[in-house]
Amino acid sequence: MISNRDSLVQETAEIVSHLDYPAGQHVIRVVAPRVSALARPGSFVHLKCNGDIGMRRPISIMRVDAKEGWLDLLYKEVGVGTRALAKQRPGQTLDLIGPIGQQFKLSETRTRPLLIGGGVGIPPVLFLAECLARRLNEFEPLLLMGSEVPFPFELKTSALPVNGIDDDVNATLALSESWGIATRLSSLGGYPGCHNGYVTDLARRWLDSISDQEKQTVAVYSCGPTPMLRAVATLAKEYDLPCQVSLEEFMACAVGGCAGCTVRVRTSTGDAMRRVCVDGPVFEAAEVFFDES
Repeated sequence: MISNRDSLVQETAEIVSHLDYPAGQHVIRVVAPRVSALARPGSFVHLKCNGDIGMRRPISIMRVDAKEGWLDLLYKEVGVGTRALAKQRPGQTLDLIGPIGQQFKLSETRTRPLLIGGGVGIPPVLFLAECLARRLNEFEPLLLMGSEVPFPFELKTSALPVNGIDDDVNATLALSESWGIATRLSSLGGYPGCHNGYVTDLARRWLDSISDQEKQTVAVYSCGPTPMLRAVATLAKEYDLPCQVSLEEFMACAVGGCAGCTVRVRTSTGDAMRRVCVDGPVFEAAEVFFDES
């Protein structure tokens, strides 16, 4: 694996842009050539929010340009650390460690990746979508995203149709549209062009619109809050689809030393405890969401 403890990099990264969005959301771009060269969809960085706060915060990587050496991080203000991070401006630097964690693993035979992201869990699937955009001769991805607050991206009306989804559900990311990847949005916030409901509703409508033979080419990749991931795992099981999920978990060291982010997983030899930081954050959905009855 590329992302493991032996290949971690500690790097001083310069902030080159810091964009503020509604509901305390931010997208920060930093120049970190060594981390960006190793980053893969699903990996994250562990960063110091400022010099006065000793404990680092884990933040998923959303976009990378290894050639130019930058990476984008989406985060939301939820506590002292992220509120301090929100005050950092271009020209300042951040100390970060990364990339950490196991990445999403594409199936070469499942050529219709279904990417499902929710809230601050959007970054890993958007990162995966951008990687797939360079392989559209091999894959036909569909990107579905949900948020209960305004999406922290430029939106537009999509020109790319999606089977099974109503024509008036047509809001999309200008970015993913420019990549040629069909994208649809879902929210209970009543935003124009978004499905009024859960993102798994959109996934179900699309799955019901394709043939059984086409379903054999679908694999699901998801990141978001735990209730959403559980719903995605249930949906994948119902349709007999392989599914990988990237878990969100509180972390202390984030490099496998403290075991503070462990989750119970089901393996072929019985239940076991795994560290989300280095054994994950990407797991097979069936390993972490299983029927305990």
